[in-house]
Amino acid sequence: MTTASRLIIGITGASGAIYGIRLLQALRELPVESHVIISRSAEMTIGYETSYKLRDVQQLADEIYSFPDVGAAISSGSFRTDGMIIAPCSIRSMSEIATGVTSNLLTRAADVVLKERRKLVLMLRETPLHSGHLRNLLSLSEMGAIIAPPVPAFYHNPQTLDDVINQSVGRVLDIFDLESPLVSRWGERGPDGNPSSRRG
Repeated sequence: MTTASRLIIGITGASGAIYGIRLLQALRELPVESHVIISRSAEMTIGYETSYKLRDVQQLADEIYSFPDVGAAISSGSFRTDGMIIAPCSIRSMSEIATGVTSNLLTRAADVVLKERRKLVLMLRETPLHSGHLRNLLSLSEMGAIIAPPVPAFYHNPQTLDDVINQSVGRVLDIFDLESPLVSRWGERGPDGNPSSRRG
């Protein structure tokens, strides 16, 4: 397994703040430095959608950055990372990254990840998508970004919302070759010796 030493995590104001929170919780159990940017809208969404306080989420990070601070270390390609995950990713942030119009540290850091040919993963949260969204997503994919909407999997027979969230987060960590107990894998057995995934 290739172990990443640094990941940038962006949390935008799209619905699904729990994806970013669960991702940070998972990274606490792995040998990875998390460098985190939380947008102003995300601060509100965290309050609306979860029982977490902003400070609780910030304490999960190894480094936390101010959203407007476009001069922070992670705004430079010379600051080495293994890439960036935006979880959740709003349409506005996606569109800024696609067009190169970066008005804040989150989208600037994503632009840097792309130009340095590092992995950029967008957990896009929006549906349905119109043609403008799809054109921007195609542009990002052509630039090397990985578009990974948190589409629920059902082959592992999820019983709770946490099961659904964990599977999506675990599959995104797979993109960075980071092994997490969050993910249930098709055809593999769990700790109890029973198949962890089955068709049902």
